[in-house]
Amino acid sequence: MEEADYIIAGAGPAGCALAARLIAAPDKPKVILVEAGRPKPSLLSVVPIGMAARVPWKSAENYALQTIPQTALNGRRGYVPRGRGLGGSSLINAMIYVRGQPQDYDGWADQGCTGWGWDEVLPFFKRSVANQRGEDLWHGANGPLCVSDLATQSPLSRAFLEAAQSCGVPYNSDFNGASQEGVGFYQVFQRDGRRLDAARAYLGEAPYPENLVVLSRTQALSVAFEGRKAIGLHVRGAGGKRLIRARREVILSAGAIASPKLLMLSGVGPAKHLTSLGIPVILDLPGVGRNLQDHLDYTVNVKIRSRGLLGYTPSAIAEVLTSLPAFRRGQGIMTSNVAETGGFVRSSPDIDRPDLQLHCCIGLVDDHARHFHVSTGIALHVCVLRPESRGRITLTSGNPDDPALIDPNFLSEPQDLALLMRGARLAHAILRAPALARYSGRPLYPVDDTDQTALEAAIRERADSIYHPVGTCRMGIDDGAVVDPTLKVRGIDRLRIVDASIMPTLISGNTQAPTAMIGEKAADLICRRDASG
Repeated sequence: MEEADYIIAGAGPAGCALAARLIAAPDKPKVILVEAGRPKPSLLSVVPIGMAARVPWKSAENYALQTIPQTALNGRRGYVPRGRGLGGSSLINAMIYVRGQPQDYDGWADQGCTGWGWDEVLPFFKRSVANQRGEDLWHGANGPLCVSDLATQSPLSRAFLEAAQSCGVPYNSDFNGASQEGVGFYQVFQRDGRRLDAARAYLGEAPYPENLVVLSRTQALSVAFEGRKAIGLHVRGAGGKRLIRARREVILSAGAIASPKLLMLSGVGPAKHLTSLGIPVILDLPGVGRNLQDHLDYTVNVKIRSRGLLGYTPSAIAEVLTSLPAFRRGQGIMTSNVAETGGFVRSSPDIDRPDLQLHCCIGLVDDHARHFHVSTGIALHVCVLRPESRGRITLTSGNPDDPALIDPNFLSEPQDLALLMRGARLAHAILRAPALARYSGRPLYPVDDTDQTALEAAIRERADSIYHPVGTCRMGIDDGAVVDPTLKVRGIDRLRIVDASIMPTLISGNTQAPTAMIGEKAADLICRRDASG
């Protein structure tokens, strides 16, 4: 029978960080890492601009899930791309390195999550990265995750920065430094102009160390229990269904959609919901699947003719093809993460920190780039950083192959819409500023942002997720929490959750770096416990 000290279900940024740190512990525990996807990234994943072909469509590296119809978005289904394979969503995302704001983590600590305040998590952020700019108070230089400045910058990205500054937004050269506020170029998870996903960063290439077994193309089905003690993981792979036993712990690291799904399939979750589906209840834990939070994003697309833009035009395609020699040197447009620039802004001078985020893409992004246009252009995105709306994940059946029901419940809290409208007006103003207006761009969907009704209608018609779901196995000390501050599932022995689902509240920014930090900190919690006996 297969057996290990630790079994980790899910090889995203948290799972890979956790596995790498556990196998390096002094007692060299055996770890089995289970991943449904394939073991190596595709070429489209490694080439940074390949994300433009990976994010919009279902593939071997993208589950391409959907939400249930969203009432506040005119009954539309939202789009939920999720990475599949060793590296998880770090295989398909925009590679943006952002940690959030110190107040995010201090807020967790204020809710009773001892050990998760900013001063406590900063060392794990620093430990996780090798920043091209070197080590300082804010950054590490010796970690596995390469963080780099963009190798090549589009002229339109520089024009966006000039336009934003003319609208009163300050320039910021480092969103992860002393202050997050302002606009600038994003740093990215790249090495030599190529994507460096979390799996290759933390685990390297096979063959792996003797105490790490990576089971790719193997689906986690449910946790195996003896009473309320987790003893292993039911999986299905090339050899069919089987049980892998855990001597110490089972750890779910499958993400904010799949981890609560796995818990509920295993009988841990809202008892009434599980009973209605014929799933035997191990523990009634009502918080499982609740507290879903995500960044709702409104995008303004503008057609522009210029070099340095991506699109379905002969000139843009030729620019990409002729840049191949430069890409071999780690330069050129193929190294672009598409969302090269952006920033963090305050919707009002009366608040003490940014509450809106901008991403400026060097290509049109209409309906997640699933709607083609024979044109080049830019897409300016804006999202509310800390939404009040809360949704949930539920099951459709007890069959692991059936997708979960994803309900972000977007705009269920009125203040989210009001704040997004202020962000949308800022985005429109930036696009009208002289630095961008000189390109004589034409909006795909003209809207009069001075007309309250028209702007609200545009948001309800076109806003959707920018792919940061969190919170569905919330950490806390109250009865509604799923895990405690050591990430142990409340009421269950030898079972932890280690991924973005444990976030009590959504952090102010992109989620790969915070998710890797969670894996780093979880390893420290586990190793310190094991060392103390």
